[in-house]
Amino acid sequence: MKNFVNLILAGIIGGAIVLLTMGQQGEESHSVPQYAKQVSNNLNVSPSAVPSVDFVNASSKATEAVVHIYAEESDQLALQRREEERNQRRDRRRGNDPFAEFFGGGNFFGGDIFGQNFFRPKKGTGSGVIISNDGYIVTNNHVVGFADYIQVTLADGRKVEATKIGTDPSTDLAVLKIETDNLMSISYGDSDEVKVGEWVLAVGNPFDLTSTVTAGIISAKGRDLDIIKGNKAIEEFIQTDAAVNPGNSGGALVNTDGQLIGINTAIATPTGVYAGYSFAIPANLVKRIVTDIKENGGTIERTNLGVSIYDIDDDLKNELNLSVSKGVYVDEVQKGSAAQFAGVLPGDVITSIDGQKVDNYDDLSKVMKFKKVGDTVEMGIVRQKKKRKIQVRLKKGI
Repeated sequence: MKNFVNLILAGIIGGAIVLLTMGQQGEESHSVPQYAKQVSNNLNVSPSAVPSVDFVNASSKATEAVVHIYAEESDQLALQRREEERNQRRDRRRGNDPFAEFFGGGNFFGGDIFGQNFFRPKKGTGSGVIISNDGYIVTNNHVVGFADYIQVTLADGRKVEATKIGTDPSTDLAVLKIETDNLMSISYGDSDEVKVGEWVLAVGNPFDLTSTVTAGIISAKGRDLDIIKGNKAIEEFIQTDAAVNPGNSGGALVNTDGQLIGINTAIATPTGVYAGYSFAIPANLVKRIVTDIKENGGTIERTNLGVSIYDIDDDLKNELNLSVSKGVYVDEVQKGSAAQFAGVLPGDVITSIDGQKVDNYDDLSKVMKFKKVGDTVEMGIVRQKKKRKIQVRLKKGI
């Protein structure tokens, strides 16, 4: 009997211990350590605190102003172009090819080897941006530069024939004009103020898919890629990672307010399609070139002075006993150049152009890059330690 009572007492005591232990564990399970509270507070971010970007308004503004462009070269213009190309190749080959005269400089691979009468007119598609309600459109020169027939399809589906107002191959820009009503144009933004990391939209017609919008950020500014042909090319590209493909050329790069900050022009790709980066001509440069084209019409021809120069440093100054320590020293003047006709001589030091100081080659290049054939500039020079002013009427570059 005594053993039975002892067993009962042991059970009661053991049960009490278990209950007490469970109560303590229950209290601990509802308590949160301080470090856990800190982590929880750090992760508990209100959705309203996360920055969001609404592209809808910008997309609506841009797509209304972006057009599809079809450009075609006539048979007559294609034949003329091929004759010019054939003559250029013949002139080049005669200088170093003993068989050029025998074969007449014909294009063996590109033409008709039986009659050399084969030609194929160029044609292609791209995009453009309406920049004024009276029908002016900006696009790329490589989209329309070759063509004498251009058709524009508006965002509402209307098709209108366009007139080519002029082109600037050095910046790969062109201006068209259409005659119709109820046009929606886009406003310019300040491309100098855009920041790396800023959201942008690319709007165009890739692969003839009209009114396509892609988003990305500005990856870099002021890119010089050496992709525009010619020694007078002007390149200051905005780089983005918005998807751009063939057909987007000439389309709009816009900010989140729907303002034009660039004209999409090129992609960096090993395959011919988008592979990560695209490039746009800055809107501030576009505005300047559009104004030049509208005021002058036709193809804008960039020019150069026709001089070979050196930056002045201490060694050159001492060697030539120059009286100035900054500027560019004229080593040679090309025959028939604008500089020769204006009276510039070897040994002159150019110190200014149109009142802008020229301390080195970069300064000279910056001042001259937008000058056109027919412009007159005032050049400040130092000749035999005396300052002079010379008026130079710019000619076609040689």
